[in-house]
Order: sequence, then structure tokens, then C-alpha cells
Amino acid sequence: MDNQTFANLSQIIKTRRTIKPGMMNGQKIPNGHVAALLELADWAPTHAYTEPWRFVVYENPVAFCQQHAELYKQAAGDNFNPATYNNLANMGANVSHVVVAIMHRSELSKIPVVEEVAAASCAIQNLLLGATSLNIGSFWSTGGATLKPVMKEYLNLGADDQVLGLLYLGYSDANPEGVRKTPLEEKVKWVQ
Repeated sequence: MDNQTFANLSQIIKTRRTIKPGMMNGQKIPNGHVAALLELADWAPTHAYTEPWRFVVYENPVAFCQQHAELYKQAAGDNFNPATYNNLANMGANVSHVVVAIMHRSELSKIPVVEEVAAASCAIQNLLLGATSLNIGSFWSTGGATLKPVMKEYLNLGADDQVLGLLYLGYSDANPEGVRKTPLEEKVKWVQ
């Protein structure tokens, strides 16, 4: 085992943190860096080479977030909350890019849906770890209208496609500490 490679990878994994949009500073990420993160995402494991991940990149997060707020309002009906609407509308103020992460389901796929969601989630994790290595903050959100049918319609997705989240990317001066509440020993069972 290459101890240096393991140490570098371990450091990236252990220092990846959720950096919410309000903690971002508004500095723009070069599009080339975002493209490099998407290339890392593309190397996720995939059963039968279905490669079910898809991404929509918004370079103007302010406009996207305003549209997201409108989609939330449309979907909320009697559960509409003006504070949620305002929060969604303003989330892009300090963000560089918003990436919509999607699990694309091929009509001919015989692969179980759970495996396609897992593969697309691995692609998202690759992107988030790459962001950490470039000192880019990230926030994987499923709030607002993200998981609602109205978002699928807005994105023109197929019936079996699923939005897995909005990935807010931006630079930040924050460096929060990591926390694990349950000891690893309580999560792992070794069997001989």
C-alpha cells in the first residue's frame, strides 16, 4: 500500500464538510474546476455500465435559486411558508455554481433502482471529495422543491428519473470541525 496516497485520500475524506450557502463568500469558481469535478463524478462505480448520473450546472445561482423558490411556491399549496420561499430565493447570493444531481433511469435498464441511486450517489460523493481537495465548499441539499414532481418537470426529466439533490458550490473562509456521534465500533460487526 502506498502510505502517502492513502494518507492524502484519508485527509480529503475526513475533512469534507457541509458548507451551507450562507457560509460561502461569493468568489467565483473557474468553470474548468467545476468541469474537473464532473469528470471525477463520471468515474463512479456503475453496474452494467449504465452510468446513471446526470448533472445540470447553473453558472448563475441567483437566477436558479429564484426559480427554485417559485417552483417551491407552486408545489407547496396550503403548506406554503414565506420564510422557506425567501430562504430558497436567496440561497444563491454567495454561491458560485449550483449543480442539479440526477439519477437517470434508462427505459431498458434491468438494474434495480436502488443500485442506480447508489451509483449516482457515488458520483456525487466523488464530486464532493474533489471539491474538498480544491478547497471548494459544498452543500448537498434536498430541500424546497428539489424532490418534488415540479422540479422533474422543470428539468424535463423522464418518468423514472430522480433528482437526488442540489449541490451548492462556492469558496468559503469557514472550516468546521467534523463530528461523529456514534463510535465506529457500534456500527461494525466483524465475523470470522
